[in-house]
Amino acid sequence: MTTYDVIVLGEPLIEFSSTDPISAGAMCRLDVSGDVVNAAAAAAAAGARTAVIARVSDDELGEAVAARFVELGVDIRFLQRGGGSQGVYVQHADPSGERQFLYARSCSAGSTLSPDDLPADVLESAGAVVASGITGALSSSCRDTLVEAARRATRFVYDPNYRPRLTGVDDARALLHEIARHAALITPSFPTETRALLDSEDAVSAATTLHELGVPTVAVTCGASGVHISGDGVPEEPLWQPSVPAPTVVDQTGAGDVFVATVAARLALGDDLPAAIRLGAAASSLAVGGAGGCGGIQGFDTVAAHARTAPAAVAATGALR
Repeated sequence: MTTYDVIVLGEPLIEFSSTDPISAGAMCRLDVSGDVVNAAAAAAAAGARTAVIARVSDDELGEAVAARFVELGVDIRFLQRGGGSQGVYVQHADPSGERQFLYARSCSAGSTLSPDDLPADVLESAGAVVASGITGALSSSCRDTLVEAARRATRFVYDPNYRPRLTGVDDARALLHEIARHAALITPSFPTETRALLDSEDAVSAATTLHELGVPTVAVTCGASGVHISGDGVPEEPLWQPSVPAPTVVDQTGAGDVFVATVAARLALGDDLPAAIRLGAAASSLAVGGAGGCGGIQGFDTVAAHARTAPAAVAATGALR
C-alpha cells in the first residue's frame, strides 16, 4: 500500500474563467479548479506525495478533471466516477480582487461523496489530510465524510472556508466545533470567518477560542497583512508571520487553498511550523500571479526562493498588524 504525504478531499469543479464580467459573449478559459484541486496541486508542487479523494461525473468532463489531476502530479486511484453531473463554475476576476462566481453544482457527482468512499488505512497513514468547510456544506453525506476523515486522520488540517451562499452560519459553526475535536491545525480567515464562526473581532481571541475547543495549532490568516500563529509548534508565545508581497496579481482565486495545502505538505515532510507557514505564505503570494484557481502555482524551489525574501516571523504583540 502506498503511503501518502498528503490526502486532499472535496469536490473538483470545471472552471470557466474570464477577465470580463460574466455576460453573454464573454471570452472564457476552461480549466479545472475548486478547493480540492487547488489544494492538491499546491501540495504536490510543495514536494508531497499527494492523492485526492473525490467524485466526478462519468463523462468527458469527469475525464478532463482526472486528466488535470494527473498533469498536476496528483494520484487519482481514489477518484470515484459517477453519481451525478460534473460540478461547474464560471468566474470573473481582475487584479484588484473584484470577483464574480456562478456555480452549477446542485446534485453534482461531487456532492454524493460518502464515508464509504474513504479507503481503509490510507487516511490513518497519511502525513496530513486536508479539507475545507465547503465540502461539509455540499450535502449531508459530504458532511459525514468530512467528519469521518477528520476522526481517522493522524494530522487533519481544516480550512473553514465559510461560504454563506452554500451554508448557514449556524451549520458552519456547528461543523467547525465538531471538526475542532479532531483537527491538528485550523486556519480561519480574519475578519470574515473569525467574526461569523467564532464571534471574535481579532486574530488573538479567535485563536484562543479554537484552542479552548481543543485545536492544538491555529493559524489565523489576515489577508495581505500576514498570519497569526499559536499553539503546538510555536516557541513560547504566538508568532506573527508578515505576508510575502506578490510580484504580480492576476487572480486571487485559490490563494487560501494554496496556503493551507502548502503548510500541510511541508509539515508532513518534516518542516517545523514557522517554516511551513512562511512557505505557505510565499506559495500563496505567487499563486495569485496566474489565472484561475491553480494557474499560478509554482514549484517548491521557486517558492522557497521567494520565501527567503520575506520578513521572518516575530513575536505577536497585538491582534492585528
